[in-house]
Amino acid sequence: MTVERRSAPLGRSRRPTIKDVAEAAGVSRSTVSRALTGRGYAASDVRERVLRAAAELGYVPDIMARTLKQQVSRSVGVLVSDLRNPFYAELAAGASREARERGYTMVLADTSLSAEAEGEAAEALVALRVAGVVVTPNSSAVSTYLSSHGIPVVEVDRQFAAGSTDGVVVGNRVGARTATAHLVGLGHRRIALFIDETDWTTGYERYQGYLEALSAGGIKVDPELVVSSGWDVTGAHRRALDMLRGPDRPTAVFAANNVLAEGVWRAIGELGLRVPGDISLVAFDDAPWMSMVSPQVSAVSQDTFNLGATAVRRLDERIERPESDSVTTVLNVRLVERESTAPPPAL
Repeated sequence: MTVERRSAPLGRSRRPTIKDVAEAAGVSRSTVSRALTGRGYAASDVRERVLRAAAELGYVPDIMARTLKQQVSRSVGVLVSDLRNPFYAELAAGASREARERGYTMVLADTSLSAEAEGEAAEALVALRVAGVVVTPNSSAVSTYLSSHGIPVVEVDRQFAAGSTDGVVVGNRVGARTATAHLVGLGHRRIALFIDETDWTTGYERYQGYLEALSAGGIKVDPELVVSSGWDVTGAHRRALDMLRGPDRPTAVFAANNVLAEGVWRAIGELGLRVPGDISLVAFDDAPWMSMVSPQVSAVSQDTFNLGATAVRRLDERIERPESDSVTTVLNVRLVERESTAPPPAL
């Protein structure tokens, strides 16, 4: 006697289930589970049959159901400050590739430098039971909150919880010192610093690197040349116009990130000044536009893609070994000398 396995046709409104795959492949649901996850034994011909049936039916595993059953998630959260900034977009791209290679689904959120948005995103990730979170934090609050819920955290680009939370950063102080020393070596004495903040580790360390280079060159710091220029191109552009219109303008500018560099660059052009004939410019963070304009802009280069990838690798290690000591990884930077820096104009 022949026994036929029959199932009702799948309607457009119903997702295929593991039961549907089992019936189509002629195996049990537990065999389907083993074949699809790779956990447990399934003969190669059976696995191929299951995979073929799943593909034909368009079956997609219910990750949330699996998470609730096993209390183990294969998703990680990545919270970044501003995806309009190519720095954070590239960092997220690196994190995404590494997460995919390690079998994680990445949940990405843009906090727009808002403490409220950052808190809401963190709450959502807790609700989703993510396995861990990579964050470019705005304060210590997000890491503290996630850690209190037992979620591993890696702070990337800047740190607020060093010693209690893993971190992946770059050599901010060294990079800023190298960039400023480059200008000093060309003969500049009036070197302005455009910086967004000095409270976070990034801003503080870049400010310290600037001060160290001036001190090493025997140059006294002029507070008027240290410009807190906000977080966006518009603010930096406005402050640069004010400074560069003056009769005692600097002969060189070190912009502490790519956004501020763009604001300064626009102001220099608007005022009809020449780079580097009138003003030398060097930036921290080698954004793509810097090698596309003329003259090309000298910049401290950091491997932003690798920064995101390294953070996810570190997070994966923390998930696997939750009791190990916290680690801060510092990645190298290098100065890329281009056409935007030269000796100061003759007086």
